[in-house]
This record gives sequence, structure tokens and C-alpha cells, in this order.
Amino acid sequence: MKRIIIDCDPGHDDMMAIMLADASEKIELLGITTVAGNQEGKKTLNNALKVLTLIKAKNIPVARGFDKPIVRKLTVAPEIHGISGLDGAKLPEADIKPLNIHAVDFIISTLLERNRDKNRDDKIYLVPTGPLTNIAVALIKAPEIKNRIERIVLMGGALYDSNVTPAAEFNIFVDPEAAKIVFESGIPITMVGLDVTNKAVFTFADIDRITSLNGRVSGIVGPLLHFFAHANLEIFNINGAPLHDPLTVAYLIDSSILKTKPLHVDIETKGEFTRGRTVADIYRVTGKKPNAEVALRVDVDKFKKLIFDAVVKLDAR
Repeated sequence: MKRIIIDCDPGHDDMMAIMLADASEKIELLGITTVAGNQEGKKTLNNALKVLTLIKAKNIPVARGFDKPIVRKLTVAPEIHGISGLDGAKLPEADIKPLNIHAVDFIISTLLERNRDKNRDDKIYLVPTGPLTNIAVALIKAPEIKNRIERIVLMGGALYDSNVTPAAEFNIFVDPEAAKIVFESGIPITMVGLDVTNKAVFTFADIDRITSLNGRVSGIVGPLLHFFAHANLEIFNINGAPLHDPLTVAYLIDSSILKTKPLHVDIETKGEFTRGRTVADIYRVTGKKPNAEVALRVDVDKFKKLIFDAVVKLDAR
């Protein structure tokens, strides 16, 4: 069983990542930390709490992190996720409370407490699906946690695609300085970027199938994904809902879902037109050693089955 912390900015696809992790018998979700990204920090925290309330996962700790990038002004995405960050259906009001601890301190303490437990030597996976602010600051504040991280499996970046500027993917664009710290940390990284996540599309027919289950969870997830799909159709001409974030969790459940290639990835922080670009040395021209496994192909059918199965399981709670 893989033990993970999801660091997220819910967000329709973050919601699905949380659901997939909680429903899987191969994942132990140790906690959720939130960051500003898809929406402001207060909203992303509230959305995480609402999602856990919906799926009856009240035992999972939640900690609020940074409300802005390390050095830049916050960019949010209401055109994609709506004013609340989870527009499209009414989620139940949260009946759980966040921890009285900053996300960075939760990440650090969780990693180090595991290290002090003499009966455990298992490392933890960090799964960031939003801007990398919390992860970067945790690494700066307590660099000793690097030895307790098995791998960072992040949603962000791309080799060829983009979605917020002609050069950049949203999560990396929002806080490129944080991304630079993470990619230069020496920790094993899997980069699950737009090259694969834009292919992990739930079509309108797929979403109708979820909606038709008419369960306690599916009855809300369906309309939420319809909202997300319509936004992606209108803005990106993608015919459905690309479920970017849960592809990270799916990979940890079944690594055969993604095919990756080791590459060196630099983060552009100074370019006039290229802020947040993940500059991958595809042809090995720099001589730099690879610092990330970059996802290049996805088994969409396997991925969809995991999502469908998770929703059915959560409906039955």
C-alpha cells in the first residue's frame, strides 16, 4: 500500500483525485493540504472539506497552506472552475474542520513522525495537483524531509502542450519559482503533464454514464463534471472533461496506466513569453542528468475504469 499526501487546489479534477485515492485499497491517504491556485485559498480549503464530507471521509486530516505564490501575485481560473472553484452542483456543507496547523508544517511533521517510528521504514509519496508552493517551502524549511519522500508525483507542465499561455501549463505558471525548487531538489519526480492529461478525457457520454448512476456521490459528480467539460469545450475545444489531477493517483494505483521517459526538466522563471515553461531536454543536448520521469502516453481505458469503479464504490458508502 502506498502512503500519500495530496497537496491540491480543488478544482473539479482535484476533487476526482481525492475520491480516487480514498476509494482505492492500494492507497493510504494520510492527509490533504490545500493551496491557492484554481481559486483563492479560502475557497480551495472549503472545497476540500466539502468533498470529504460528500464521500464520508471525515477521518482524513486537512491543512490549509499558502494563499499566494512565493514571490508573485496569485493567478486563479474561474473561467474553468467557476467562482467557487467547484461550480456545477451543490456540494454538502462541510461538517469537518481543518487542522490548526499550516500545510507546510503538516507535511513536515507527517514525514518526520514516520521517520521516528522504529517499526516503520516506509517512505511517503507527495502528490501535488496544484501550484507547488507548499511543497517548495516545506523543502526549504526542513530539507531533511527529502530522505522521507519516496517520490513526488505531480500534475503540471508539459513537453508540447500548454493551457494558460502559449508556453505554460497553469500549475507551473502560477508559481514557477516553487516549481524550480521542487525540480532541482534531487527527489525522484514523475511529471504528469498535459501531454497525457489532455488525453484523459471523460466524454459527455462518460459523464452521462456517471450521472445515470444517480447515487449520493455520482448524482453530484456528474453535474460537476458537466460544468467542467463545457468549460473545456468552450475554451480549449476539448470534447469533454480532461481529468488532469486524478491521473497522478491512478499512476500510483497502476503504473501501467502511464508510459514515462527520464528527462531533464528546467523551469523557466525569467522569460518574457515563457514564464512557467517546463523546458525538457528531449534530445539530451545539455548533458544534464534526468531529474524527472515525464509521462508521454496514457492508457485511457484503464484510467476510466478506475474512475468509474471509485465512484460506484463511494456511492455505496
